[in-house]
Amino acid sequence: MSQHNIDRRNFIRNSSAFLALAALRANGINIYSNAPKRVALIGTGWYGKSDLFKLMQVAPVDVVALCDVDKHQLNHAADMVNERSKGLQQPKLFGDYRQLLSQTKPDIVLIGTPDHWHALQTIDAIKAGANVYVQKPISIDVMEGEAMVAAARKYNRVVQVGTQRRSTPHLIEAKKKIVDTGLLGKVHHVEMCCYYHMHSNANPPLEQVPDFFDYEMWTGPAPMRPFDGLPHRGWWRAFMEYSNGIMGDMCIHMFDATRWMLNLGWPKRIGSTGGIYVDKTGKSNTADTQSAIFEYDDLNCVWQHRAWGTASDPEYPWAFKIYGEKGTLCCDVFKYDFIPEDGSKKIHGDVLYERERYPEDLTEPDIELHTAPATRLHMLNFLDSIDKGTRPVADIEQGHISTASCIIANLSMQLGRPLSYDPLKREIIGDAEATKLLQRAYREPWIHPLPGNI
Repeated sequence: MSQHNIDRRNFIRNSSAFLALAALRANGINIYSNAPKRVALIGTGWYGKSDLFKLMQVAPVDVVALCDVDKHQLNHAADMVNERSKGLQQPKLFGDYRQLLSQTKPDIVLIGTPDHWHALQTIDAIKAGANVYVQKPISIDVMEGEAMVAAARKYNRVVQVGTQRRSTPHLIEAKKKIVDTGLLGKVHHVEMCCYYHMHSNANPPLEQVPDFFDYEMWTGPAPMRPFDGLPHRGWWRAFMEYSNGIMGDMCIHMFDATRWMLNLGWPKRIGSTGGIYVDKTGKSNTADTQSAIFEYDDLNCVWQHRAWGTASDPEYPWAFKIYGEKGTLCCDVFKYDFIPEDGSKKIHGDVLYERERYPEDLTEPDIELHTAPATRLHMLNFLDSIDKGTRPVADIEQGHISTASCIIANLSMQLGRPLSYDPLKREIIGDAEATKLLQRAYREPWIHPLPGNI
C-alpha cells in the first residue's frame, strides 16, 4: 500500500472529521482516489492557491500548470507548489489560460480567478476535456450560469462549485442530527445575514499599469475601468463590473447552505432593496446595505447584509438561522446551536480544526483554518464524483441556482420590483426589461456563452 493511502487512512482514523467522512461513506462515496490526476490552476491568488493545496493534501496529483496574468503572483505560486511537493512538481507557467488548456491537457482544472472570468474559463476547460472545480459565485450574469450547466451536461464533465458549506463537518452533523431527524418540525422561516465591515470606501489615484501585470487580459470580457492599482484580493470585489457584490460573495454561501439543508430548489420569487447608504465617498459601486427575500411555498428565506454598525446577534454575524415549529437551528462557519422550543437542553457543535494532522496549514499565508477541513472534504467528494461519474455535492446546477438567485436579487434591487425566474424558459416571468438584464454585454472581442450555443 502506498504511503499516500496510509496517510489518508490515518486521517480517517485519527481526525474528528470521522463523523462527516462516515456519513459520506454511508452514502456510497469512495474516499480513496485512484491514479494521480493532472491538475492545473487558473488564477493563482489567495484562494486559488488555497484550493490547490487542499487538493494536494488529500490526493496524489501532478500539478502540471499554473496560469495568472500577474507574473509576480504566478512565480510566487510556482515556488510554493515546488516547496509543497519538495521539488517533485515544477508546473509550466502561463499568462493565457487558453494556451494552458491546449498545451497541457489537464484532467482537473481549478479556477480561482475573479467572478467575471468563471464562465468562459469553466466552459473552455470542460471543452478541453477537464473536470472543473470553480469558485463561487459561478457567474456574473444568469445566462453565463445556464451555459456552464449546459456545457457540463453536454460534455459529461464533473463540475464542483466552491460552496464548501455542503462539506463542512459540523454543518453535515447539524443536518443529520437536527434537520434530517425532524427535530425542527415544520420549517417556515429562514434568516441569513452578514454584518462584516467589508464594503470598501477607498478612492485610490490612477496609476500606470506595471509591466508584470496584463491588465487587458485580467479585464477580459468585463468593462475596463481606469487602472488604479492591482485589483487582487479584495479591490475587484468593490465593483459590480467584476463581482456580484456582498450579495454574490457572502449571501451565496448561506443561501446555498440553507437550500442544501432544506432541499430547496429555485425560489418562486425574489425581491430586494438596498444600496450605498453610509459612506459614498469611495469608488466602490456595491451595496453596503441590502435586504432580500427568497420566496418558497410557505417559507421565506430572508437575507440582510449591513457593512457598518453592529451585528444583530454578535454570536452569529455571518450566519443562517432556520426556524421550525419545534426549535431554531443557528449555523455559521464556526459552530451550530439548536435551541428546542420546549426549553430542553440545546445541542451544540463546533468547527473541526486539523492543525496537528496538517501542520503545513499553519504556515500557509492567509489561510482560513476553519474552512480547510471543509475544502478537503469538498475535494474528496469532487474526486469521488470523477471516479464514479456521479454528481458532486455542490454540482454546477446547484451552484447556478444559488448564484443566479443572488444575481436576480441584485437585479430586483436595481429595478425596484420583485422578480420571478422561469428556469425552463430562461426568462423573468412577465418582465421583458428584467429578462434583458439576465445577460450583460461582453467587451470585444470576447463572446458571451449561451446554453444553446455550447
